[in-house]
Amino acid sequence: METKIKASNIKCAGCVNAITKALVAVENVKAVNVDIPSNEITIESDMEVDLNKIRQKLSEIGYPEHRELIK
Repeated sequence: METKIKASNIKCAGCVNAITKALVAVENVKAVNVDIPSNEITIESDMEVDLNKIRQKLSEIGYPEHRELIK
């Protein structure tokens, strides 16, 4: 299962590492891919992930979600 979300403030490899580390700790998240130019985060999982937990984690580490959710 793949979920895509856009976030703010993604500018460098350090941002990618912080986002990846935070999101793989969320239940059911298997892998995270972050695209810097588009500010898009792709979350891979075997089961549905709790988007509220994803949003909360992103906010906590300084990368709040854009309002648009990509399907």
